[in-house]
Amino acid sequence: MQGDDIADLIGRVALSDRRAFVALYNQTGPKLFSICLRILKDRTEAEEALQEVYISIWQRARSFSVASGSSSAWLAAIARNRSIDALRARKPVADELDTVYDLADAGPDPETQTVTKDEGRRIDTCMEELEADRAVAVKRAYVEGLSYQELADQFGVPLNTMRTWLRRSLLKLRECMER
Repeated sequence: MQGDDIADLIGRVALSDRRAFVALYNQTGPKLFSICLRILKDRTEAEEALQEVYISIWQRARSFSVASGSSSAWLAAIARNRSIDALRARKPVADELDTVYDLADAGPDPETQTVTKDEGRRIDTCMEELEADRAVAVKRAYVEGLSYQELADQFGVPLNTMRTWLRRSLLKLRECMER
């Protein structure tokens, strides 16, 4: 059945034509039922939602306008909305709040997240005050976990020089963070 035929049936339903309503149900019922079933994931609830869909179609057929969109989309929207309403109306598993398990969020709370982000920004700002090679060495040592010897080899400096770079850089970072 074409969209024009469905639109014609909806128009006849708007005039309280029961035969048109039966024909509309026969033509669109399976598709609308599949929409309800996909959303609700329960056959009994989907069947009940489908009944409400067709009651709504009977009551609201006069409001359908071909100019506002396709008839199939209008019907699908009614089925979708009724199914979502049924989903929202489901009774919670626990009748009382006392019987619901307290599920704590393992992650940090919003305040802690904000403080952590602010600290991260402060560290980044302080890292910018270091010389570029010193900042890279600090990141590689304390973020990537490279040893003093590995850093000394990468930068081509003696081991004790690398230790001095890192020590002085950390002192500058501490001083900057305390401001």
